[in-house]
Amino acid sequence: MKNKTTITIVIILIAILGIIIGNGIYQKNHNFDYYHQSVVKKITKIFSNNEKIQEATVNFVVYDTASITKLFFADKSGNQVLLQRNGTGWTVNSEYVANQNLVDQMLYTINRLHIKPVSVKKTGNVVTQMASTNTKVEVYQMMPRINLFNIVKLFYHETLSKVYYVGGVTQDNVGTYVLNEGDNKVYIAYIPALNGSISSRFSANLIDWRDHHIFAEPMDNIQSVKLEINGDVHNSFIINTIGRAQYEMQRLDGETVEYSDNKVLTLLMEFKDVRFEAFLNDVDPARRDSIINSPFQQRLILTTKDGTVRSVTTFSLLPNADMFDYDPNAVNNPDIFDDLTDPDHQYALLSEGNEFVLIQDFVFGKLLKPADYYSKDYREDIPQIYYKELKTVESN
Repeated sequence: MKNKTTITIVIILIAILGIIIGNGIYQKNHNFDYYHQSVVKKITKIFSNNEKIQEATVNFVVYDTASITKLFFADKSGNQVLLQRNGTGWTVNSEYVANQNLVDQMLYTINRLHIKPVSVKKTGNVVTQMASTNTKVEVYQMMPRINLFNIVKLFYHETLSKVYYVGGVTQDNVGTYVLNEGDNKVYIAYIPALNGSISSRFSANLIDWRDHHIFAEPMDNIQSVKLEINGDVHNSFIINTIGRAQYEMQRLDGETVEYSDNKVLTLLMEFKDVRFEAFLNDVDPARRDSIINSPFQQRLILTTKDGTVRSVTTFSLLPNADMFDYDPNAVNNPDIFDDLTDPDHQYALLSEGNEFVLIQDFVFGKLLKPADYYSKDYREDIPQIYYKELKTVESN
């Protein structure tokens, strides 16, 4: 009797050990997210003609994007990007804040990918093309070392779950070629109902992933806002917080401004989301130095209640004279400079990171208004529209 009991226990232990080992092997060769699907779906796939496609799909798709901790991209030009989850947000290369909208788009892409095979005739040419032009993608996830029937999950750890290569677009510009590492079978990846390729989303360029926020401060966290207008001290001003929803406003020449509450509150609320249009890292260094050493237009300084100070210094955007065949001697004429100034954009130098960027008047125009605008006595000029008398022309 004891021998039978001992044998039974040994068999049970061996069975448990086999399940654990088999689970480990399965997780190594399959997507962990496969466990999240229903038993009915799994059985359906087993007897489906699309079984091979479904098995291949798990090499590229992540069903549980919340488990992703890192995304790594590297291209043939030597560019590398590491997106890393950090609390509630993401960082780029462990140094910069990531553009959350683009990260969300990337997670959506990985989650919604569909694939289909490439014909045998085209496979050779596609593989040759991908050998010279591709982006390597690595996906890291938090996964359990032990997962019994998707019920008991133990010993979570970060692991490299997927490695594949993203190539060029198909001839119809809808699909993107992808190749799983260690495989010689090329597939076409696409998102249903998306009329376009997804290849550009897998960018290894650092600039493409960086956040464009300049200010992201709620009104309650602002201690002061200061605007310096070059050459106009009377219209330059500072707004200080003196209590809850209480402020004082002074021109920089010392005069107190009897301001409009609505206009000041509207200004302070704008700082919750202020972004620039583009980085200008590719501008020639000599031209950059020439611009930032020229007289500035405005300087906007925001101080938070914890003492953090951020500033934006703006400069007129002038086109490169050589590009438009202007006479260099004539361009030195201030009147021509005024004619060439872009009314919709400005250069800007950010205090944080000493970044040189492009800003839009559509965003910054409402932040750079003079002190007069906030005065209770201010009245905006109403544009006059004149209509010419129309003559009636008789029809033939």
